Amino acid sequence: MNVIVVGAGIAGLCTAWSLVKAGHNVTLVEQGPIPNPLAASGDHHRIIRRAYGNAAGYGRLITEAYEAWDEMWADLGENHLDPRGFMCVSREEGDEAEMHREALEAGGYPFELFQPEQAVEKWPFLEPGTFRYAFFSTEGGALHCRKIAGGLLKWLRENGANVYENSKVVSVEDERGSVGLEDGSEIFGDRVVVTAGAWVLKLFPELSGTLKTYRTALAYVAPPADLRAAWEAAPVILDVGGKTDGYMIPLTRGTGMKFGSGLHKVETSDADWNRDPVEGEGEAIRNLFSPPIARISEYRVTEVVTCAYTFTDDERFFATEKGKVLIVSACSGHGYKFGAAVGRRVAAAVGDGDIASLKRWLGAEI
Repeated sequence: MNVIVVGAGIAGLCTAWSLVKAGHNVTLVEQGPIPNPLAASGDHHRIIRRAYGNAAGYGRLITEAYEAWDEMWADLGENHLDPRGFMCVSREEGDEAEMHREALEAGGYPFELFQPEQAVEKWPFLEPGTFRYAFFSTEGGALHCRKIAGGLLKWLRENGANVYENSKVVSVEDERGSVGLEDGSEIFGDRVVVTAGAWVLKLFPELSGTLKTYRTALAYVAPPADLRAAWEAAPVILDVGGKTDGYMIPLTRGTGMKFGSGLHKVETSDADWNRDPVEGEGEAIRNLFSPPIARISEYRVTEVVTCAYTFTDDERFFATEKGKVLIVSACSGHGYKFGAAVGRRVAAAVGDGDIASLKRWLGAEI
């Protein structure tokens, strides 16, 4: 089968990888370079973790996610997961960190609980007296996005895929299975898989009732010199408690340290809107993390990276079929960790036509 994949973020790259392995003829089309720094998966790293609060189905799917990544590492000949584990800090009763702990308990997944004084001794970047407890799980770490994208691009080309970079798709015709490019040319396939991330609404504006696009930003920082060693050894921080909705990725494999918060996002109708950072944006993000991070003003902002995400109302992944076209949105701010598994599932659905099972899996209805 000739399959066109539109969009080379993590979902598109992994779908192309799985389709090639299944014996299909694959054409992958990306509007920018691969990796594309404007894509949600174009940044240095993303978190993988078992904890999922109320969305326990995704917590169970992490087992499959790890299996899929291991399959990819074998193909690429290199492992791009730093398995340093993850931690959460709870500051208020019933906050998201506590919900994550309760979900781990309910699933029978292992973790270690630390009282405040124990946590500060182990992780000296925490501010005493600002949190209730912390917990640590080995089932998590940092996936290095740019290295994964570079490895998959090389693998796809070596294994016969047609890869078009800097080729913007301006239209997708579902009955004919055609993809129109900005230069006026047209590509035809037996099937088209659209994994365009936040740009999907430009191709299918009728999905605006289901998908919403947000502009957000991430701050890279340099920690105080005397805390650098602690951060180099630290787990990723999934949640800093309270209402911050904040996560942190420490210094890992030569990349910078990153702060991100769900509070820092703005709904937009255009994924290309306002992608340049604004003055003081990095410091505003950084300051959301005090408490529980001590000495926050000493963390120097070195870079601000903007992102565009699509979200469903319930933050579950989404798929819909239109003629020869299958549209997949595995984003919602937490999709990267499932990239390899999503690719395998989408490729299987393209092969056997069981889109209903794919939708159930994407919605973690298992």
